[in-house]
Amino acid sequence: MTSLFNSDLDTLLLPFSFTFMHQAFVIVLLVAIPTSVLSCFLVLKGWSLMGDAISHSVLPGVILAYVLSIPYAIGAFAAGMFCALATGFIKDNSRLKEDTVMGVVFSSMFGLGLVLMTKVETGVHLDHILFGDVLGVSWTDVLEAGGIALLVISFILFKGRDLLVFVFDQQHAKAIGLPVGLLHYGLLSILSLTIVGALKAVGMILVVAMLIAPGATAFLLTRKFQSMMLIALLISTLTSFLGVYLSFFIDSAPAPTIIMLMTLIFICVFFYSGYQTKRASAALDPKDQKNQQDQQHSLETPKEAFAE
Repeated sequence: MTSLFNSDLDTLLLPFSFTFMHQAFVIVLLVAIPTSVLSCFLVLKGWSLMGDAISHSVLPGVILAYVLSIPYAIGAFAAGMFCALATGFIKDNSRLKEDTVMGVVFSSMFGLGLVLMTKVETGVHLDHILFGDVLGVSWTDVLEAGGIALLVISFILFKGRDLLVFVFDQQHAKAIGLPVGLLHYGLLSILSLTIVGALKAVGMILVVAMLIAPGATAFLLTRKFQSMMLIALLISTLTSFLGVYLSFFIDSAPAPTIIMLMTLIFICVFFYSGYQTKRASAALDPKDQKNQQDQQHSLETPKEAFAE
């Protein structure tokens, strides 16, 4: 019995005996922290498509960085910022809405990246850019992801209150004298940085889910912003760790496994929150039901969020 127990325990602990698994566990956690925090701001701001746009736009930057023999993170960040700036410029100088402009810009950038990929001989594998290669990262990649996570979290801690006001009501933020331009491009900058940090772990396509799913799931569970951030952080770190761990035993790619776990949690929370809403509404009169529905689709004000 004892030998059987020891054998089972050894099997469960087997993933922790390999260096490449240690690196994978650490880097997915370092990616999960900034993406989960940013997801709350993106969901509330309605910028989910912006994360998708910037993540797709980094491909030509990666190729050009290879041609120029510079770190591809620099090229990816530059391409992401160009996408964000181009989106803002076209929006401000045309009658087009922001989502339309983003669709044009990011598809154009992604198309350019694919063309460059076929014309330039690079050592960069397309699958690794699109879907990540978390099992092939080095400790240098881990340190890079850690540095980016530190920068992103520091910015949010330093400008958290101002960012929250900006996310809720940009006009109000401008009226009370907040540097709206700095907040706007600051948020875009840390979004681009976060995507760059996540490229090697989950790739440019799957990072979109990590920038949306944790915040969207947390939004269904609470109306308090700080609670929303904590729930999103818990969901993201837990699914990232379990995704890498389970992928070792089921022989699947870690990044898609992480995304599937996030999706499963979102589906469960969606049905749970819907059930709770219907159950609570059943005991209310029509007027109270309308008020409750309005509360379910809103969040506390910035003043309430940071109240002592």
